[in-house]
Amino acid sequence: MTAARTAASPADVVDPDYPVTPVPAHARKSFFSIAVVLLGFTVFTPTMLAGATLGPAFAFDDLVLVILAGSLVLGGYVAVMGWIGARTGLTTVVMARYTLGTRGAKLASILLGGTQIGWYGVVVGTIGDLTAQALDWRSYGARAAVMVGTSALMCLTAYWGYRGMYWVSLVSTPLILVLAFWVVGRSLQEVGGLQGLTGVQPTGSMAVAVAITTVVGTFVSAGTQAPNWTRFARRGSHAVWACVVGFLVGNGLMVFFGAIGALTFGEGDFVLVLYQLGLVGWGLVLLFGNLWKSNADTAYAFGVAGAELFDRPSKGPFVVGGAVIGTALALTGVQNHLVEYLGLLGTFIPPLGGVIIGDFLARWRRRGVPAGTVPPLVRWPNLLAYAVAASLAWLSAELGTGIPPVIGIVVAIGLSMGLSRVGSPAGADR
Repeated sequence: MTAARTAASPADVVDPDYPVTPVPAHARKSFFSIAVVLLGFTVFTPTMLAGATLGPAFAFDDLVLVILAGSLVLGGYVAVMGWIGARTGLTTVVMARYTLGTRGAKLASILLGGTQIGWYGVVVGTIGDLTAQALDWRSYGARAAVMVGTSALMCLTAYWGYRGMYWVSLVSTPLILVLAFWVVGRSLQEVGGLQGLTGVQPTGSMAVAVAITTVVGTFVSAGTQAPNWTRFARRGSHAVWACVVGFLVGNGLMVFFGAIGALTFGEGDFVLVLYQLGLVGWGLVLLFGNLWKSNADTAYAFGVAGAELFDRPSKGPFVVGGAVIGTALALTGVQNHLVEYLGLLGTFIPPLGGVIIGDFLARWRRRGVPAGTVPPLVRWPNLLAYAVAASLAWLSAELGTGIPPVIGIVVAIGLSMGLSRVGSPAGADR
């Protein structure tokens, strides 16, 4: 009976991406595969806009340190999340069932899925605006048509699942990096090489804490959902190094590129830099190739969040529904509020990941989540830990003291570890 059940189990799975169940051994992927997908996720041109806000505010040496500090916070945090994903085989929102309870986890699904729908809208809107700018289309209808068409392509890729995202990333990411480094070379020519770049003086100002929060905010929501992809890793170490490649190196480079573009061309987005250089065709290649792969990952993320929220075995309907909502947001201009949006993500998302990390380290790190474990409906201590950590992170941002995402993560980990055994029914989730 056991053998028959085991043999039949893959066929019993409605969705081959296992949105609400652990990824089995036969479906696990190589380190290269995981790294390609994560790097394809984070090599993302709108991230350059965050870098563009930093470039004019700091001397070059200070700029590098700020970007490095933010990237280390983001990369370290995501690497731990990714490791947990590989150990459990679960998405972030399903792991939240064990941390927050089956009903408490709905908060995670709404928070993470909702922010990713918003981010999807930012990207769709950006691709419509930049295409219209390149081709000198002035009508709203032309921009809207581009938004709807590209959104449909991204939605289909996410609907296809992990395999679709892997192949799109494998083809487009190398080309995008080659174009980006070529633009960096042209940027250095504009200011007389590295010496000229280091001699550029700041023309604005920004608090260091705000700058680091901006760097972390670029991908902290997506990074909190890194287990959505690292759960396919065969080893925890593969997940960790893939996260380092994607979120520390890849994301850090894109922030840095944006800052360089702002300092040399007065424009952080390399797509627009290519337009300025008269290379409209290559600019469109960079635009479409880059945003297609990254936003497909975003659609995948809100798809699995929706599957958990409504406890359905397939992500497909939620990929489509979220894409429709995100496209509607793009048509209303949500992309024009990117910096404020990044600040909110950098404040309220990290504490959620911190609670999951703290709870896992306190209760599951040695043996993982035992098969057949039934979570309680609500784990109030961890919900309290999240509320306190998020409140302190928000207060830090309001007062301009400390680094909000770091405060949120550290407080959440500490509180969840300290409260990990409070309110847990004996034998229910240990």
